[in-house]
Amino acid sequence: MNFSWLLETDSKSLRSMNGSRRNSGSSLVSSSSVSSNLSHLEEDTWILWGRIVNEWEEVRKKKEKQLKDLVRKGIPHHFRAIVWQLLCNAQNMPIKDQYSELLKMTSPCEKLIRRDIARTYPEHDFFKEKDSLGQEVLFNVMKAYSLVDREVGYCQGSAFIVGLLLMQMPEEEAFCVFVKLMQDYRLRELFKPSMAELGLCMYQFESMIQEHLPELHIHFQAQSFHTSMYASSWFLTIFLTSFPLSVATRVFDIFMCEGLEIVFRVGLAILQMNQAELIQLDMEGMLQHFQKVVPHQFDSEPDKVIQTAYQVKYNAKKMKKLEKEYTTIKTKEMEEQVEIKRLRTENRLLKQRIDTLEKESASLADRLIQGQVTRAQEAEENYLVKRELATVKQQCEEASAQLEQAKKTIRQLQQQQPQAKGPPRFSEESVLQLERELVQARLKEAESQCALKEMQDKILDIEKRNSSLPDDTNVARLQEELNSVKLREAEALSGLKELRQQVRDLEEHWQCHLARTSGRWKDSSKKNTLGELQDELMSVRLREAEAQAELRETRQRMLELETQNQIHNNQLRRAEQDSRCVQERVQTLTMQNKDLQVQLQEIKRRQAEIECKNKEEVMAVRLREADNIAAMAELQQQISELEIQKEEGKVQGQLNHTDSSQYIRDLKDQIAELKHEIFCLKGQRVLTSQSTFDGIHIVNHYMGGNESYQSSDDEGVKETSDLQEHQQRSSKRIKLHPKFEDTKFEDSEGEDEDGEALQLSVPQSGIQKSTTV
Repeated sequence: MNFSWLLETDSKSLRSMNGSRRNSGSSLVSSSSVSSNLSHLEEDTWILWGRIVNEWEEVRKKKEKQLKDLVRKGIPHHFRAIVWQLLCNAQNMPIKDQYSELLKMTSPCEKLIRRDIARTYPEHDFFKEKDSLGQEVLFNVMKAYSLVDREVGYCQGSAFIVGLLLMQMPEEEAFCVFVKLMQDYRLRELFKPSMAELGLCMYQFESMIQEHLPELHIHFQAQSFHTSMYASSWFLTIFLTSFPLSVATRVFDIFMCEGLEIVFRVGLAILQMNQAELIQLDMEGMLQHFQKVVPHQFDSEPDKVIQTAYQVKYNAKKMKKLEKEYTTIKTKEMEEQVEIKRLRTENRLLKQRIDTLEKESASLADRLIQGQVTRAQEAEENYLVKRELATVKQQCEEASAQLEQAKKTIRQLQQQQPQAKGPPRFSEESVLQLERELVQARLKEAESQCALKEMQDKILDIEKRNSSLPDDTNVARLQEELNSVKLREAEALSGLKELRQQVRDLEEHWQCHLARTSGRWKDSSKKNTLGELQDELMSVRLREAEAQAELRETRQRMLELETQNQIHNNQLRRAEQDSRCVQERVQTLTMQNKDLQVQLQEIKRRQAEIECKNKEEVMAVRLREADNIAAMAELQQQISELEIQKEEGKVQGQLNHTDSSQYIRDLKDQIAELKHEIFCLKGQRVLTSQSTFDGIHIVNHYMGGNESYQSSDDEGVKETSDLQEHQQRSSKRIKLHPKFEDTKFEDSEGEDEDGEALQLSVPQSGIQKSTTV
């Protein structure tokens, strides 16, 4: 490492900023002013530190004590950047190469960093202007560290440390030094969100105050002035917010070499030097003293606070012991908090259970009262129903008796009537009257039977409602509880009466005692001794009465607790019974649900079978319809052949009389056969139309007679009439003999039983025949 290169690097760092002391107008020494005003002593110091920097490894190993002494006296300004890097081993860190990449990333803490940058060294020239170079590089370093250590992220006090580093060196080196400080100097634990290390430092520092400054510690406790109210910023910023920059930089030099020990020493030194003033102030006065007086005490002589700090006794072993004690205390506190949380949870659950039990108790009491009222109402209704039933039974018996009497009378009349030879004893009017009475008696009997049935239904309904009410055992149990509560109340009242009687007795004794002691100063010594004994007796009686009263009160409380316990046990038992009933009902409903599901599956299976059968029937119907269509096609073919034969008969000539008659008879036979086949097909069609499949409708175009196909709308009717006309025309086209070539067919208006008749005329022979088609 070359000394000239170190000076060049340091001069570059000087050009990157132009700092000033906090709350002072003097600027830091620039390179030109230092070089012009160097004294011989300062020149020797420069030469010495140059040698130390060039031979750092050897000096750090062999002359560590001398190096500490030099650091305590202060590191020269131009050497601070390189010496700080050497003290924390931050000169060759691999994370330095990642710095530029980190700046390109986005941090979740950027808004917080931007907000606090203006509060960091607001009076320093390098940082006070908005969006200046100092604020920009400070933002870059804080952002880069928040990305490297996401657990810590960003903490407000850390910006002052980074700002001091940026006053001495470029941002890349400042970033590396800050990372080393956070990792190796306990700062990371201080800046974690839990700040557990800060609590440990406060505990250790307070123990040091108690040991070295007991009077001041007592005063702090009397004023409730906690250590964290004034010392937390000392540890978080290493006095950078409490001292001027020149003094704070000297403390930071030592911190870089020795760690947090200097913070404890300087803090105790400040309290030692201000003890007399602090003891005379209250809490607000002490806060004002720390904020306004202490920062300016060492402007002129920064070495004073360093010297006083190293006069303070610092025991590292004791600090370790305090650390263990603090860890133990915190562990116990955590366990206590866990236990308290658990107890609170249990308490909340118990309160909820008590509220639930109270609600259940109230509901059970309401149910009991409602049940008793309902039972009373139903008992009254039952009594009324029984009375009505008895009345109806009596009426029924009377009607039955009257009916029997009427039957007997009728039988007697019937027996006497054949014996009487003369005119009848009873007229028709009397018989009709007896019949009317008989009818009325039977009507009354029917009404009484209906009323009896209604009464029986009411009794069954009442019995069902009685079964749903609380049974006698529950009522008896509640009555027993009520009796026990009344007994305890009676015992409490009797105990209260006894206590009142004892109080009255004591008052009487006390009045007697006052009457005796009023003239005691006149009596002799013996009488005075007797009076003292009586006083002691009176006091003993009073104590006895108090003890008895406490005993009575304790017993009363015990009785109340027993009553509550018994009530809660009964409520729990009832709740368990209700839960068992609900479980049984749930099981019953589950079984019913399963049975219903089985029935549903069976119904679905049957439905599927029925659908399969319907499909099979539909297929059979379709097959039958296809057969019918084929048969009708054959008939149509035969008719067309007959028409052809008819045409051929016209061409061949006319028929004679005998041949035409024979031929007409043949035609009649053929037409009868065709009609029979058509009738059979019609019967099959009617059967088909009655089946479940209604999607196929076939119109028979060649149906005989006047039977028409009826449709459900006007268009169907029209189509049927057209088909009938076509049928009439087609039925005339019958195969004829060749001799009937010129035979004329004339439509007749007459109709036979089949609905249509054709008249054949043969003009050559003059014979006219009628053939029914």
